[in-house]
Amino acid sequence: MAITAQQVKELREKTGAGMMDCKKALQETDGDLDKAVDYLREKGIAKAAKKADRVAAEGSTHVEVNGNTAVLLEVNCETDFVTKNDQFKNLLSELGKHLVSQKPESVEAALEQKLHGDGDKLEEFINANIAKIGEKISLRRFTIFEKTDNDAFGAYIHMGGNIGVVTVLEGTTDEDIAKDVAMHIAAVNPRFVSRDAVSAEEVEKEREVLKTQALNEGKPEKIVEKMVEGRLGKFFEEICLLEQSFVKDPDQKVKNIVNAKGATVKGFVRYQVGEGMEKRSDNFAEEVMSQVKK
Repeated sequence: MAITAQQVKELREKTGAGMMDCKKALQETDGDLDKAVDYLREKGIAKAAKKADRVAAEGSTHVEVNGNTAVLLEVNCETDFVTKNDQFKNLLSELGKHLVSQKPESVEAALEQKLHGDGDKLEEFINANIAKIGEKISLRRFTIFEKTDNDAFGAYIHMGGNIGVVTVLEGTTDEDIAKDVAMHIAAVNPRFVSRDAVSAEEVEKEREVLKTQALNEGKPEKIVEKMVEGRLGKFFEEICLLEQSFVKDPDQKVKNIVNAKGATVKGFVRYQVGEGMEKRSDNFAEEVMSQVKK
């Protein structure tokens, strides 16, 4: 039967679910409003929609590897208690398997895909978990990595998922050294692989800052240029992976460790849960009281 805009509007007001979800629910239930409400509740969509305005800045990173493809993802929730839940851990695993196998181009594209190519959409699967777990949950971001049989993935999860890193080393199949590099990245948080990756604009900006600092210190102009170049080296050590002292052996640079294996670092991604997101300001006692009042 034809579904009217008024019916969709009424169902949205009752459940807080999205327009397309409401339209589908009404189509599935032949326009019966009460049955459509039940349909949305069973799918977890109505309950999920009510939580849509709540802050989810906790969560966990996860790495899934399948042959020559890997994915690093971040899933957010409202409290860190949930991340220890077996159901949440299973959600991470299922999402990771899906992303590795289907390789969507974006979070939006992923949410519209069928889980593992079959069954409910990924968004519906997440909503069903929201209904069971009782917190707002969202797939925030992911990065997919590819390698050849002659390369190695380095995967490292720190602090129970608070930080996740994947790096790709070309020219070696030694996963141990790749993991060591990933561990270093988790600890030190470099921004670039090498000096070459830093834009000329950023280098020039830093050079001007260092020059001004040196002149303000009263250094003679004739030695300022040499001082600036020396300090630029320190700047690169702070932001470039290959220039940094290796955390497991500070006497060596990361580039020495990698070169010893005849390898090169193709790239890396580091996620820290909730970075750049606004955190909740309420404390645990207030959270408990808010649950009691519901």
